[in-house]
Amino acid sequence: MKNLTYLTCFFLLFTISAKAQYTEVINSNRPGNSVSAFSVGKNVIQGEAGFLFEKREHDLLRTSSNLKSGEFAVRYGFLFEQLEIIWNGTFTNQNITDNSTSPAYKYSRTDFTQNTVGLKFLVFDPFKNPETNKPNLYSWRANNRPQWSDLIPAVALYAGMNMNFGDNPYYPTESTVSPKVMLATQNHISWNWVLVSNLIYDKFTEDDPMLSYIITLTHTLKNPKYSIFAEHQGFKSDAYGDGLFRLGGATLINKDLQLDFSIGLNTKDTPSRFLAGMGISYRLDYHEDEFKKVDNVSKQEKKALRKQKKRQRKNNSFKGLDN
Repeated sequence: MKNLTYLTCFFLLFTISAKAQYTEVINSNRPGNSVSAFSVGKNVIQGEAGFLFEKREHDLLRTSSNLKSGEFAVRYGFLFEQLEIIWNGTFTNQNITDNSTSPAYKYSRTDFTQNTVGLKFLVFDPFKNPETNKPNLYSWRANNRPQWSDLIPAVALYAGMNMNFGDNPYYPTESTVSPKVMLATQNHISWNWVLVSNLIYDKFTEDDPMLSYIITLTHTLKNPKYSIFAEHQGFKSDAYGDGLFRLGGATLINKDLQLDFSIGLNTKDTPSRFLAGMGISYRLDYHEDEFKKVDNVSKQEKKALRKQKKRQRKNNSFKGLDN
């Protein structure tokens, strides 16, 4: 009878989780550059920030430069569980040395290299329908083995605008406002492997639009507080194209606080690029406790629900780490 009670709680929990974006621990897009399909959850305010150092060497132009950047993102879930507004940006100081002259000429530039506000909405959630995703109440193995349904991704759409104010030395000819759209997908290959992909079309009203993609694979370690990731980003415009590879990891300090680090490099020498960064993510959680919506559940059953919920963190994760 006790086992049946726990199985019933498992089913109730799965029904709750399948309908919600909110997760028990922080759902961060750091340390990679890709954006997950899932939102932070309604009434959750989340900040993500980091410091990035980059070294560039351009063999053809005979220039070298050091870039120090502050990265930030503010995310807020509102109206619906599937919807969030995101303001993200990068403020960069670049010190450049031109070795094509004698003596070498040194100069610098400082401004936003990214400053974007947009909305992201989850349009398809493979975990939403409790009938197609309900667990087998009599088989642990059936619930934990790989399923063909794991290949079906969650899908989100993003639309935003880039803001370019003042005399920005990085984008001197661009308009004050330009559009950005993105398709984001997220596959939970298994309980500890998550694949996120983004397809981005940026500044397509400008003279030099940018088409790019990001693919991020995250693996949660045996201790679920830690994860590692590998990422590839490719982009192409008329002026510049490149491919970047990143590696890194993250750790949860508590359910609302995450620390991360990453390194990266590209595959060409016009310019060659080496990147290293570290960051932090923190949330203010005002989300309503979903357990309050479950009627006629005893304290013992609620305890079982919470215990089982920890095992279901794979459903809406920071690329596999958080949930």
